[in-house]
Amino acid sequence: MITLDTSGVVALVNARDPNHREARAAIEGAGPLVAPALVLGETAYMIALRTGHETVVRFLEAFEEGSVLLDCGDMDLPRIRDLMMRFSDLRLGFADAAVVACTERNGGSVLTFDRRDFEVIARDVPITLMP
Repeated sequence: MITLDTSGVVALVNARDPNHREARAAIEGAGPLVAPALVLGETAYMIALRTGHETVVRFLEAFEEGSVLLDCGDMDLPRIRDLMMRFSDLRLGFADAAVVACTERNGGSVLTFDRRDFEVIARDVPITLMP
């Protein structure tokens, strides 16, 4: 299972994104894709900003058809808070901490192009960055 970070989703849905081909190759033949519900607002905003409203609607359809699973993460709040405190020197935000918590529970792989924080976190937390 691969957890999707906002940067990974934006690269997947935007053919003009410089990371589009790399993102598509990373998920090809991979197991199920999962998106943390706690970051859908951020993800929808970034997709709309870069590609428009219609792309957001198509992304939401992926949940309806089952090609992307929605992870509610309702029990993750203590872990998210812990990660935010543990990585406070990075100023780790809520959305990234939610992605890490979801990734930990769902196989440990995350599609992200946000290397600044995630590379530091991956040294201490058992997650694998893709690509």
